[in-house]
Amino acid sequence: MSNGQYVRYVALGDSQTEGVGDGDDIAGLRGFADRLAERIAAVSPEVRYANLAVRGRLAGQVRAEQLGPALALRPDVATVVAGVNDLLRPRFDPDETAAHVEAMFAALTGAGARVATVTFPDITRIAPIARPVAPRIAALNERIRVAAARHGVALAETSPHAAATDPRLWAADRLHASPLGHDRISAALAHALDLPGSDDSWTRDVGPDTAAPAGAVRTAAAELRWAAGFLGPWLLRRLRGRSSGDGRAARRPELLPVGMPPVGL
Repeated sequence: MSNGQYVRYVALGDSQTEGVGDGDDIAGLRGFADRLAERIAAVSPEVRYANLAVRGRLAGQVRAEQLGPALALRPDVATVVAGVNDLLRPRFDPDETAAHVEAMFAALTGAGARVATVTFPDITRIAPIARPVAPRIAALNERIRVAAARHGVALAETSPHAAATDPRLWAADRLHASPLGHDRISAALAHALDLPGSDDSWTRDVGPDTAAPAGAVRTAAAELRWAAGFLGPWLLRRLRGRSSGDGRAARRPELLPVGMPPVGL
């Protein structure tokens, strides 16, 4: 950090940090990390930004694959958002997952970076079929809180706010944030980092939903379409031992000026 301003921002994580749900793989992804970089650039125009996230990665993979390259970039600010892919696995261990996240907190803060992270909202409010994972979300969130406090990590507490589970903040797959959701996450992290101009407006309701409420039959049909279109393919990949991130690499592995696309895009 120079004169109180960040000059090197590095983002570590999985699909949310990569930006899935905000743009696409043809036109390009944006996501909360890009949006946070833009917020930082508004007060620190010289900031350079790298995004090492790859979709489908477990917390241990984020640590193994991204922490070393992140430290080599000498960030003065970093975001670490990982663990959701773990809690969706049959053999989820909240202590093991949180240990990987905490190791990244420790290494990055130990190297002098200001680190920020989030707690995860209860996705079962928008995807009732996923209700069995609610205790897992709570368990992981509690461990993230403890680890963040231990290492002085800025924590954006998204989980307590009803707005976080407004369906308009979520993409059609109900696993990734929509563009509006990614913008809210970036605002939450900016607030946690005390960026000038940030505030708690991200916690407030989006506003009235003018869409007509769906009846029971339409709601059930929508759940079945979601299960067939998103949950089924996800489960099939798990059974085959495959990941949505197979063969993928970080889309922005080097520090570049905010707004400058990576080479090849």
